[in-house]
Amino acid sequence: MTTAHTRILELRAELDEHNYRYYVLDEPSVPDAEYDRLFRELQALETDNPTLITVDSPTQRVGGSAQTAFSQVRHEIPMLSLGNAFAETDLVDFDRRVTEGLDAAPGKAVEYSCEPKLDGLAVSLLYVDGQLQRGATRGDGTTGEDISTNVRTVRNIPLKLKGSGWPATLEVRGEVFMSKAGFEKLNAAQAEAGGKTFANPRNAAAGSLRQLDSRITASRPLEFCCYGIGQVSQDIADSHIGNLKQLQQWGLPISRELKLAHGPQECLAYYHSIGERRNSLAYEIDGVVFKVNNIAAQRELGFRSREPRWAIAHKFPAMEELTELLGVEFQVGRTGAVTPVARLKPVKVAGVTVANATLHNMDEVARLGVMIGDTVIIRRAGDVIPQVMQVVLERRPETAVPVQVPTHCPVCGSEVERTQLIKRSRGKQTVTEGAVYRCVGRLACAAQLKQAIIHFVSRRAMDIDGLGDKIVEQLVDTGLVHSPADLYQLTQEQVLGLEGFAEVSSRNLIAAIDASRQPTLARFIFALGIPDVGEETAKVLARALGSLERIGRALPLVLTYLPDIGSEVAYEIGHFFEEEHNRTVIAQLLERGVAPQDQGELHAEYAAATTFDGLVAKLEIPYVGPGAAQKLAERFGSIQALVEADWLDLRQTVSERAAEALRAWFADPAQREAALAVEAQLRDFGMHWSSAKRTVEGLPLAGQTWVLTGTLESMSRDEAKEKLEALGAKVSGSVSAKTHTVVAGPGAGSKLAKAQQLGVTVMDEGQLLAALKKLEPPVSS
Repeated sequence: MTTAHTRILELRAELDEHNYRYYVLDEPSVPDAEYDRLFRELQALETDNPTLITVDSPTQRVGGSAQTAFSQVRHEIPMLSLGNAFAETDLVDFDRRVTEGLDAAPGKAVEYSCEPKLDGLAVSLLYVDGQLQRGATRGDGTTGEDISTNVRTVRNIPLKLKGSGWPATLEVRGEVFMSKAGFEKLNAAQAEAGGKTFANPRNAAAGSLRQLDSRITASRPLEFCCYGIGQVSQDIADSHIGNLKQLQQWGLPISRELKLAHGPQECLAYYHSIGERRNSLAYEIDGVVFKVNNIAAQRELGFRSREPRWAIAHKFPAMEELTELLGVEFQVGRTGAVTPVARLKPVKVAGVTVANATLHNMDEVARLGVMIGDTVIIRRAGDVIPQVMQVVLERRPETAVPVQVPTHCPVCGSEVERTQLIKRSRGKQTVTEGAVYRCVGRLACAAQLKQAIIHFVSRRAMDIDGLGDKIVEQLVDTGLVHSPADLYQLTQEQVLGLEGFAEVSSRNLIAAIDASRQPTLARFIFALGIPDVGEETAKVLARALGSLERIGRALPLVLTYLPDIGSEVAYEIGHFFEEEHNRTVIAQLLERGVAPQDQGELHAEYAAATTFDGLVAKLEIPYVGPGAAQKLAERFGSIQALVEADWLDLRQTVSERAAEALRAWFADPAQREAALAVEAQLRDFGMHWSSAKRTVEGLPLAGQTWVLTGTLESMSRDEAKEKLEALGAKVSGSVSAKTHTVVAGPGAGSKLAKAQQLGVTVMDEGQLLAALKKLEPPVSS
């Protein structure tokens, strides 16, 4: 029989292996649920056998009681900072100094290791006989703080090294950081709990690692990446990259972007390559680190007073800068949202002059505590709209003025009101204030009308070629168009009267409008501009419900049965179709020849897909949980029968408290009628549990990911995407090992190259057309 001690050793070894595969190799071997099961089993065994607990057990990562202060640690080998290169000439000069220092042969390129410069907190990890003994911050380079308890909570730092052959004393150096996704999740949780939010991932990582209470550190999504070694009792390899790859074999994570370069030009190519991909990386970087790869050469070059002569950090242009907030203006979007925009004293950020930045909404203004006249930190990342990240309070002038929401729309003068969020919980409805302010003028507001039509005609909506923003503005300003439906009554003579139009261009515009009269149902729904309904949600609605009529009538609670449609989005959809103006515009569009295609029956997947107990659960009646709902389903089977049930029937089916709650809930006429209406609609749509079940035919490309690249000649890429999605495929913008097929037209570049590198199937346009013809269902006559 397996003893507790043996099983504990087995579980530790298995969990350590899973950690290694997950964090170091990025090849998880089991689902998270299985890992959690093994972890809980180990916890239980150690609880029952406390004498068998060791410091390197995976269970010992969880933080313990808070410390009162950090003790000091002196680094045996100083953790020096790096010299910086800000221009290509700086890197070339660095290479020249290295070459001269090594007295290298003319024309012989020096080998450099290249890796991203992570934006986190530098730490030192000391392993003795393969066991993690101590963790320390860099501090001033000579003396740091002992954060041993905290680093033990970082999941991808091994408490015990894998394998064998490691030096008796091994100091590993690296960066503790927080991924972008982890940072966003942490800030969202902090904001929801009313706690402090962080300005950027680096601050979040540093603040998390220096918590006196290691339980807080354990709750934060921290990661570690090693970039070198400090003191070591014996040499590991003769190159820097060799050292790192050996550390990886022992279970320590290294950068997946690690590369070897020969000479400064290859270093610069790496710098530019990773710079182009910077915003798509999962973590923040602020540059690239180049190190002479040969260890003997590093020792020959030695150190200056504060930095090594054999390494340099080539920094990217700053993504954050300080500037002054000169004012705040409010813009009106197509849904009427009144959004604050910061007007700034122009400043160059990441190589671009920035004069405006988003403030998102008034909740964000309140969170930042920003006032007009403040000095603020501005951040710009790639193509992302610049954001105000933080206020420098110590620079606030006495003349600073609070930001006030306008009481009336800056475009049409209508009142501005704050949105309300309606939430249901345990059968009760609560109304809270939303973050968005909206102009109530709707299409009487020129800004909303213009933006609504610009969205309606856009490429991914009705795709009316030639109707640019300026033309839409002319059509609205001249009174020719008062709603999207008016586009389909325009004449060539009316268009000729607009600035910039002649005989041919006016005829082409009318032809383009006519050509848009038969959109897919999904495009038509997306074009309507329903708040919070993007392309994917529009596709879900069209595919599931199958007709504009059903979508327009669907009750919010019925909509929540569809994938990825929550209560807030369902409310927006229902509210949109309830508004008389919207119904009128849709009716006019249909009268004027717009005919959404692909309409038909409810998708077979949703036929008879609901259950009575599921509906009862959605009603959120107090004290009626899943178990009670199941009993009610077995006893009554319909809302009408439940409404008509007497006390004895209810009491014999569920607890007294649940029975009382049911009677009270259905005694409210509004709640009772709403529940009956939902059940009636489920029956009408064919979704009711008593409806006829239909066979779901599997789509031929279900589960496959396709990528389109280059130019297609017989159809647009959007048309090809729609056809592939209709056959069940997911169409992605990037190639990976999971990609099923890449369709490459003329001009295909990096995506095609990557597909060939990964061995992914590649088709040309002719092969795509043949495949579509074979897979698409025949058209009935």
